[in-house]
Amino acid sequence: MSMLRNLESKIAGLVEGGFSRAFKSQVRPVEIARKLAREMDEHRVASVSRTYVPNEYSVWLSPEDRRHFEGYEDELRAELGGYLLEHARSERVALLTAPRIEFRTDERLRLGEFGIQARLVRPAEDPEEAPPSQGDHGHTMVYSTADRLAEPLAEPHPRRQTAKLRVDGRTTVLGSAGAVLGRSRDCDLVVDDPNVSRHHAEVRPSGGSWTVRDLGSTNGITVNDRRVQGPQSLHAGDVIELGTSRVTFELE
Repeated sequence: MSMLRNLESKIAGLVEGGFSRAFKSQVRPVEIARKLAREMDEHRVASVSRTYVPNEYSVWLSPEDRRHFEGYEDELRAELGGYLLEHARSERVALLTAPRIEFRTDERLRLGEFGIQARLVRPAEDPEEAPPSQGDHGHTMVYSTADRLAEPLAEPHPRRQTAKLRVDGRTTVLGSAGAVLGRSRDCDLVVDDPNVSRHHAEVRPSGGSWTVRDLGSTNGITVNDRRVQGPQSLHAGDVIELGTSRVTFELE
């Protein structure tokens, strides 16, 4: 089980009712986790013998999204912090302290929008080789769930055919949340290809079918040798090309 799927399972236990149905329009915890990992990766600092990453994160939410997390915010902070710790270990980067996450409210954010501010804060007793504290990097990165909301959020019907992805002789069965494809080890389907971005594309259920969507990758994606923009419906036998790798979508 990937780190993201393990995190999703833990958070599902904190939320009453079905996990996917609980976040139809609001920010979803797993979306926050993915962007936290992205901010960690994008703010690496090389020192004498190590590469350090931010250890403190502020997550800004709209008032309505913040209210949705009431009742289990402390547990969510702990789960997200544990996820970032595992992500840092898998990427072999150094943290000055265990990841600390703080939720804040910003009235300017709309439902489904959230911001992340990453900081590298050096404790007074830390070794001299560690980089100095870096404040708040001067800005907050704002993300939106608008792309997801453009498609109806629904879990696969229980009687629907099982969806699979096949690449390099490996077959991955898709769960109800779909899968993120990319080079990073925290992806649900890791594609070992230097031409593939860390988080390259996402295959997910949409109504009664499945779609693939580019996640802002460097080289984009094609389906059946056709370049696609935005969510693209998938059918059995379709071939998704990422970098120089070809991923086949299967139904059975």
